[in-house]
Amino acid sequence: MSVKIRLSRKGSHKSPFYRIVVADVRSPRDGKFIEKIGIYDPKSEPSRIEVDRDKALEWIKKGAKPTNTVQKLFDKIGLKK
Repeated sequence: MSVKIRLSRKGSHKSPFYRIVVADVRSPRDGKFIEKIGIYDPKSEPSRIEVDRDKALEWIKKGAKPTNTVQKLFDKIGLKK
């Protein structure tokens, strides 16, 4: 089973809000996920990024790969492998 840490879109039209989730690569973007590890709100000023660092690092150690966008968010908050 290949696992990714990625964004799942929530919110209404033109008002996006994202969950940072751990999901199987075969599941759809907004579909079933394994665990929710954070949130990202790009519309707030400044952008709100909240991540459970322990869970994120634990999943990375287990082999989960963050997507490019999630990796940029992790870099922004100082979360390193």
